[in-house]
Amino acid sequence: MGAFFDDATTPYRLGLAGMVAGRSDIAWRDRGFLELTDRDGGVAVISGGGSGHEPLHAGFLGDGMLHAVCPGHIFTSPNARQILEATRAVDDGSGVVHVVKNYTGDVMNFGVAAALAAEEGIRVETVLVGDDVATDLGDEGDSDSDGGNGNGDGADSDGGSGGPGGPGRRGTGATILVEKACGAAAARGADLEVVADVGRNVARRARSIAMSLSGARTPGSEESFSLEDDEAEFGVGIHGERGVDRRKRIDVADAVSEMIAEVHEAAGSPDRVLVLVNGLGGIAGLELSAILALACGELEERGAVIERTMCGDYITAWDMAGFSLTVLGVDDDLLDLLDAPTDAPAWDAPVPYAGVPDISEAALEELPAADSGPRQPELSAWIERVLDAFDELTGLDRKAGDGDFGVNMREALGPFDLPLRGTVGEVLHAVGESYLVRAGGTSGAVFGLFFGKMGAKAGDTESFADVDVAAVVRAGLDAIVELGGAKVGDGTVVDAIEPAVLALEDGATAAEAASAAVEGAEATADQVAGKGRASYVGEAAKGVIDPGALIMGWFFEELAR
Repeated sequence: MGAFFDDATTPYRLGLAGMVAGRSDIAWRDRGFLELTDRDGGVAVISGGGSGHEPLHAGFLGDGMLHAVCPGHIFTSPNARQILEATRAVDDGSGVVHVVKNYTGDVMNFGVAAALAAEEGIRVETVLVGDDVATDLGDEGDSDSDGGNGNGDGADSDGGSGGPGGPGRRGTGATILVEKACGAAAARGADLEVVADVGRNVARRARSIAMSLSGARTPGSEESFSLEDDEAEFGVGIHGERGVDRRKRIDVADAVSEMIAEVHEAAGSPDRVLVLVNGLGGIAGLELSAILALACGELEERGAVIERTMCGDYITAWDMAGFSLTVLGVDDDLLDLLDAPTDAPAWDAPVPYAGVPDISEAALEELPAADSGPRQPELSAWIERVLDAFDELTGLDRKAGDGDFGVNMREALGPFDLPLRGTVGEVLHAVGESYLVRAGGTSGAVFGLFFGKMGAKAGDTESFADVDVAAVVRAGLDAIVELGGAKVGDGTVVDAIEPAVLALEDGATAAEAASAAVEGAEATADQVAGKGRASYVGEAAKGVIDPGALIMGWFFEELAR
């Protein structure tokens, strides 16, 4: 994925300025941090880290969550002076909680700042977040020494300390859950030690893992690592780090199953959970929602009670095409903290789980199947031809539209068992209904209406040979012209259909009408589309045959055989 800026410094500076410009309740302090401009007294909660993970951390600045944020340059930890200045600014004598992701630079700089603050008499408690099981070294803290109690307490209490083998688990998806719980406790007036203990409790109960189909490409840099189209990386980090396992891409349902099993077990196999699906910046929201559905299904299979769900981009890795899964063991007290109100704009309140509905083809079972009665070879041959041309049709639509034409054809026509059977009216009606219900976009509406009106006109005639094709197609044509207002020359299906209808009405043979339709379809390549999605790209679509007109040419060719 590209970037509008070719260096890392400009988006960092302008991005921070834009965050302040977009909110009236925060301010940039020249000593290097963002601060809430008005808050009640009490324990303050601050965090920070490299930029490029937005909305983390600045998006979680608000009453009931974070009171100050220290942003570093892209993927670079803030320095100790920034953190110290922020700590000084927010402390009113009640103390300050530092929420720190377990990355070496963050840990060191927050540690130095905490020590310097202590020398000035500022009380600081540090909550270390280390939830990424991909970098779990299996130190003693992970031995589940207390046996677990069904709420995730079987995970270690040190937040990810790596022991002698290294830094240990990185801080990832659980970070925002820790920040929220700490902020809610502080808003209720809890003292410093209690707020910190709340955060450590969340850190102890949460585990995460991520996978990606790409590295991260920050402005002015190469992609952090590259993958083939059929590869996936498991255990990636939020700075574009390589994962711990590269493999040929497996089915996403299998991947989610494996990931959920790993994080649920690592969290102590809690009975009651919150599940968080987090986008790393480069995948669509619909895919994240699909992953949430899979994750919830897996947790239920494992016997967990899902109390809350969260789904969205919270902690990104610039533009990484991946996601992370976080499982947090919860109880009523923790849910109260996570459900508590906050003004932080990026915080989406956890949603009480209501189950995953079965959204399937079941609702479509009553659509006419066109599977009994006389065979209709002409329409059957046309359907087969369209389905066989999926790649061709998709390619044309990508050049001139949004690339969904092939999919819509397959959705509408693929369910039929060929050959179609029924009267001419019945099969045309069945095809029209399938377009209206199964296909999306403009093509679903246009072809649904076109075939439906033709079916109504054809009636109970048993063969196309006995149908007044001119009258039948005219009924469909008039309906779609009235619907969309297209005319010949607009680069749409009308360019193929109308010449064929006019030819038939003038007494032409079916073969001559088919030739007129094909010529009209081919002419769309030389036109600037006036209707349809291709009209949005103007001259860029010239040279490309409209796929809808193309298949209408095929329709008349099959009628002529």
